Amino acid sequence: MNAVTPTRRGFLQSTGLVLGMVLPLGKAAQAAPGQSAGLPFAPNAFVRIGTDDLVTVIIKHVEFGQGPATGLATLVADELDADWGQIRVEMAPANDPLYKNLAFGTMGTGGSSAISNSWIQMRSAGASARAMLVEAAAKRWGVPVASVKIAKGVVSSGSRKARFGELAADAAQLKPPEKPVLKTADQFTLIGKDTPKVDSAAKTNGSAMFTMDVQRPGMVHTAIAHPPAFGATVKSVIDTAALAVPGVLAVKTIPHGVVVYARDSYAARRGAAALDVTWDFAKAEKRTSDALYAQFAEASETPGKQVEKTGDTVAALKGAARKLEAVYQFPYLAHAPMEPLDAVIEMNGDRLDVWMGSQFQVGELRAICATLGVPIEKAALHEQYAGGSFGRRATPAMEFAVEAAAAFKAWGKGPIKHVWTRENDIRGGRYRPLAVHTVRGGLDPSGTIIAWDQVVAAQSFFKNTPMEGMGMKDGVDDALTEGIADSYKFANHYVGQHIMEGGVPTLWWRSVGNTHTAYAVETFLDQMLELGGKDPVAGRLALMADPRTRAVLTKAAEIAGWGKAVPAGRARGVAAWKSFGSYVAQVAEVSKGPDGLPKVHKVWCAVDCGIAVNPNVIRAQMESGIGYGLGHALYSEVELGEGGIVKQSNFDGYRSLRIGEMPEVEVAILDSTENPTGVGEPGLPPIAPAVANAWRKLTGKAVRRLPFTVGGKA
Repeated sequence: MNAVTPTRRGFLQSTGLVLGMVLPLGKAAQAAPGQSAGLPFAPNAFVRIGTDDLVTVIIKHVEFGQGPATGLATLVADELDADWGQIRVEMAPANDPLYKNLAFGTMGTGGSSAISNSWIQMRSAGASARAMLVEAAAKRWGVPVASVKIAKGVVSSGSRKARFGELAADAAQLKPPEKPVLKTADQFTLIGKDTPKVDSAAKTNGSAMFTMDVQRPGMVHTAIAHPPAFGATVKSVIDTAALAVPGVLAVKTIPHGVVVYARDSYAARRGAAALDVTWDFAKAEKRTSDALYAQFAEASETPGKQVEKTGDTVAALKGAARKLEAVYQFPYLAHAPMEPLDAVIEMNGDRLDVWMGSQFQVGELRAICATLGVPIEKAALHEQYAGGSFGRRATPAMEFAVEAAAAFKAWGKGPIKHVWTRENDIRGGRYRPLAVHTVRGGLDPSGTIIAWDQVVAAQSFFKNTPMEGMGMKDGVDDALTEGIADSYKFANHYVGQHIMEGGVPTLWWRSVGNTHTAYAVETFLDQMLELGGKDPVAGRLALMADPRTRAVLTKAAEIAGWGKAVPAGRARGVAAWKSFGSYVAQVAEVSKGPDGLPKVHKVWCAVDCGIAVNPNVIRAQMESGIGYGLGHALYSEVELGEGGIVKQSNFDGYRSLRIGEMPEVEVAILDSTENPTGVGEPGLPPIAPAVANAWRKLTGKAVRRLPFTVGGKA
């Protein structure tokens, strides 16, 4: 199936009402470039209503399964009073003035911000379109605007009725309202309801386009051999065997490795496997994971850069009646999305087209253009569905985009599809950083926690990148220690960090620093509460200042029946965490599996993410975060062996959760009137500590080294 190359800004060139909320609208009847005068049109960003009654919502965030296509379309459809069946979505092109993430200042998806940054923007787009349809109907029928109603895509006044498509041309001649009136919560018809995902049918019948599906005339396929250690480079290549593989067309060396070009992907991969490459390890990271753990642990024994300080923790610890100290080790983790990194690049004359599921659309297009020497005005990025990411498709240096562009430039004969293998992906870096926490706590004679000292040592993926200004302030990288100072209130509390140097490229990974900060805090706190004779739920509630955190913990304990009898051979653990503006608490019920690892039977989860735009998506994301977090906590790690070479290469060594290991999950969504916050990441941080706390209760073993296959077998 050939992908049809869309006309640049083609979403502006269609019959119907087109409306946007970012750029000011020009004259209502002004034709789009290349479009005949007289066709219904208005400059737009987010909403297109065709004469066929279909409403197309332009989605500015990449859709890789987390649900923004459905969530953002819901916001528009509700304010528009459209019927859900007439809603369609289209991915936005790379265009910062129109489609920037309002939290970032540029196009991008991350930080669970898709709904929160678009809450007013997308509703306003829908409300403006509705107001224009109402005004068009009132003028056509000669009735007061107040008498015109819309329900499920039908505009009416008394006995008069019209579909959206019938009014589109008239509405396109009108000026959009400067400040459209938004609905109040009691007027919502779709927001807060379980509407089906807008892209489910397309993903089921195969019509949804992923980069893997894109085909271009004359396109060749590539495979790349990367250096086996980070920082190593190509010294020499013998490509005789690779060129002898049927279908292989050429072998080229680029700064990122050695690229094989072939007529199909199978031949490209066979060719890459046949390469004889000599690598230069002079500047490579040669330390093993064990060596890094030791160096990071040594650093974490000292206070480091102060992040938060309350009272005098040193004095409080010295005078404590009882003390506890723990060192936590967290491995590098790969993102391992089902669809690895990929892109299709084509040049026609002076026009550049790129197809990819991009998380930073404008940044990646700029990087590709810079590599190829093409003005960005002559380039277009056609956003595709992406098969997962978990953070991997968003890098500060846009290096995969640069690599794909370099491979295209080296070929120089037509379009290419550049696809990583699973081995490229697992060994390719940009991992969740390896981290070590040293935590010390003290209790007074009554069992009250009077001192908490926590120091983290880890690499920073912001430092020395174009995003350093966004992620760091006064030498502190919030991603290393996020959430620690916000969780609980202690009279004497110190949080410090050491930014460690290393040659392994690291990156945000689903829920970023919360992946390890929540684990260290919640498991250490569980032990401290037990040492002080406190119940895990009641003890946490007594330390929580935020009422929303208290509410989710109370709800999770309630639906789990906390305090009631647990089946023989099982134990329950609890954890609660706030991240990305959302609050999640979980209770996990665990037994000992035949492999000596935790078998998780059920997880009770309570979430407060503000107004629940689509409960169906929220539940799915809580389940997803639990499954992804659980699998990595139990099984996953990327290890550097001798010479800094990564040991794992595919799912046989980098183990993920299997479908039969997924626990039953019960999700309670708390009612809220607060603006919506993210759900893509906040479901992950509590699951590992909840399981670890249950495991310690069941076996007496405190797991301080993840994954459980290394530090948790009983």
